[in-house]
Amino acid sequence: MSEVSNERSRRWRMVLGGPADEALGKAEGRDGQMDAAMAALYDSGSAGEGESTGTKRSAGLGGSAPKVARWLGDIREYFPSTVVQVMQSDAIERLDLTRLLLEPEMLAAVEPDVHLVGTLLSLNRVMPAQTKEAARTVVRTVVDQLEKRIAQKTRAAVSGALNRASRINRPRHADIDWNRTIRANLKHYQADLRTVIPERLIGYGRRSTAVQRDVVLCVDQSGSMAASVVFSGVFAAVLASMRSLRTSLVVFDTAVVDLTDQLSDPVEVLFGTQLGGGTDINRAIAYSQQLITRPRDSIFVLISDLYEGGVREQMLRRVAEMTAAGVQVVVLLALSDEGAPAYDHENAAALAALGVPAFACTPDAFPDLMAAAIERRDLRAFAERLETAPKGN
Repeated sequence: MSEVSNERSRRWRMVLGGPADEALGKAEGRDGQMDAAMAALYDSGSAGEGESTGTKRSAGLGGSAPKVARWLGDIREYFPSTVVQVMQSDAIERLDLTRLLLEPEMLAAVEPDVHLVGTLLSLNRVMPAQTKEAARTVVRTVVDQLEKRIAQKTRAAVSGALNRASRINRPRHADIDWNRTIRANLKHYQADLRTVIPERLIGYGRRSTAVQRDVVLCVDQSGSMAASVVFSGVFAAVLASMRSLRTSLVVFDTAVVDLTDQLSDPVEVLFGTQLGGGTDINRAIAYSQQLITRPRDSIFVLISDLYEGGVREQMLRRVAEMTAAGVQVVVLLALSDEGAPAYDHENAAALAALGVPAFACTPDAFPDLMAAAIERRDLRAFAERLETAPKGN
């Protein structure tokens, strides 16, 4: 058999697992260890000992914390981090790994990611003190990674949008944007003088440390919104660090919690949330309306799957009131890398009828979305571009 055929057979054996032993041969060496790690998660009960039985697939790691800790170490050794995160997520769903995450030694073995943070936050209220300290370390690691990913782009996009939004046509001499002024007045070029005589000056208002926009992030913390809660908390902390913005963060289920005073530390923000429970969007919007004192200089961002357990008619009326007052209202079905989850299509359509499209947004696109909101651009066009953009971009 050629080398190419051998490699093809090896790959098919790894895909098919133990049932392919007879036809393709038993996985050995490193392949055998990788196969055992996958079998422990995806094959039958006896696969918890590292053997694939070839019988009907079911969960197989069992309830032993030491065994699971060894398995977590194995998958980190044999697979890239992206695959490890998928396997951890599957283990949380298929096995009793959620309970085991309450043990500090387990947290030391897992690969930190957004979904793991969501799981830890859902366990926040039942964690022993010792475990909570280990969980904070995991959450801090993920928060630091997210800040490196989004902070610089967010500050640059928002600052640029604020500067463009403050451009005026009668600037002081020191505030004239000469490049834009020349481009806007090229038709007034005087050949005999070899110069442009501008009829319209373009510039910026004086830069100020005054607050230019108020931003209210209102985030649904029901269980399906876990990843969105994590990203929202980090974005809120980044926005709150900008002097030109006054940022508020409100999270809600059937109750409303204002976490604005904790925005200096996104880890504290995340541990201030409580994933799960019902949803009262109307109550959350009612509270958020009290925070908006300058409607035309305010941006209200609602992040929710729109399943309303409160009074739907009042919710829609409040959104209509805000838009009529001049608030730039943004509704996101999700703020995550996974796209839109299940959501209430009827409420999304009702919001669209009010001129407020509801759509999912990735964390990488969120800075540009905020820039568009600051400049009061058409968010329907922005949503359409997101929907037609190639996946993964």
